[in-house]
Amino acid sequence: MPQYAFHLDMSRCTGCKTCVVACKDANDLDVGVAFRKVYEVVGGATTKDETGCVSTDCFVYYMSLSCNHCTDPVCVEVCPTQAMHKNVDTGLVSVDVEKCIGCGYCHLSCPYSAPKVDPKKGHSVKCDGCAQQVAAGESPVCVLACPSRALSFGTLEQMRQKGEVIDVAPLPPASQTLPSLFLTPCLDAQPSGSDQVSIGNIAEVQ
Repeated sequence: MPQYAFHLDMSRCTGCKTCVVACKDANDLDVGVAFRKVYEVVGGATTKDETGCVSTDCFVYYMSLSCNHCTDPVCVEVCPTQAMHKNVDTGLVSVDVEKCIGCGYCHLSCPYSAPKVDPKKGHSVKCDGCAQQVAAGESPVCVLACPSRALSFGTLEQMRQKGEVIDVAPLPPASQTLPSLFLTPCLDAQPSGSDQVSIGNIAEVQ
């Protein structure tokens, strides 16, 4: 079977966070735990010149992000118990809760902060790409829930026809882990590491 991947059309994402809510509901996630997050990326400024004329170049765009089920997942590499593993048939990365000791190395190493240690459960938790649904021939719940059809899911080859693996803020350079995330950037999208943008909802996505 092929490696699966996500595609996000940033020009269609409105930041509604329906994907976030659908994921939390499907996985019965507690307060403070989310497998998918939507980053509000803001930039620009509003200024007034000496004549009192006001102008603005403000912009905002959204990045819906979960685990990217990377080609070379660093979370798998650093896991001391092999609890974090990549399915050889689908490429989806998940955690074996029977092996996980809750050390948090996966969280600390992931540039997307996808895995987290749930203190109530005592082990790492993360998006597994809705592996059971995928095995049944369905798409992940976040994709099915998206009202603007900004999210897609399929094989690498299918998602490559929709977008590209590119460096867009607030993501780190794709070369770090080779994420299985293809993007169609919006007009305002800024490059990774840009000092022209900030996260407008930082408390929400931390």
